Amino acid sequence: MPDRIYNVLFLCTGNSARSILAESILNAEGKGSFAAYSAGSYPKGTVHPLALKVLGALGYPSTGFNSKSWDVFAIDGAPQMDFIFTVCDNAAGESCPVWIGHPMTAHWGVEDPAAVEGSDFEKERAFSQAARFLKNRIMAFLSLPHSSLDRLAMQTHLRTIGSMEGASIAGPKA
Repeated sequence: MPDRIYNVLFLCTGNSARSILAESILNAEGKGSFAAYSAGSYPKGTVHPLALKVLGALGYPSTGFNSKSWDVFAIDGAPQMDFIFTVCDNAAGESCPVWIGHPMTAHWGVEDPAAVEGSDFEKERAFSQAARFLKNRIMAFLSLPHSSLDRLAMQTHLRTIGSMEGASIAGPKA
């Protein structure tokens, strides 16, 4: 068992697709060591059905998610985050709340699968690709020796992970 459980918040503008995918994947892959959450700067209020479909198809939890504002994580009594990752370029460029505890941050931008137009197959493929890119980042993140890296080394690793395959246009670093 780890010495502690690290809290991770994935941010996106709408909190309906990419951040939900990342939350589910990290909660499954990092179970016992990480607790993942997601939120948005302007939440859509609903989770995109293709995000849930793809999660289920990949064997990840696909129920119990809701689209919510990042404000719920910036108030007294909210879980204190150790890491915050923006997964869309819009959220990376916005003024974020002041986070309790000054968590480490990085931008892990992935193109928005909900913006893809075309056939149902093309849309589902975009969600599957976004999930794959996010899983690759999460697996790289999980492989880091979290308890033994100093803050500067960890920040460097987090930013490098954000530039892995599938990185959207370079947004500001969170």
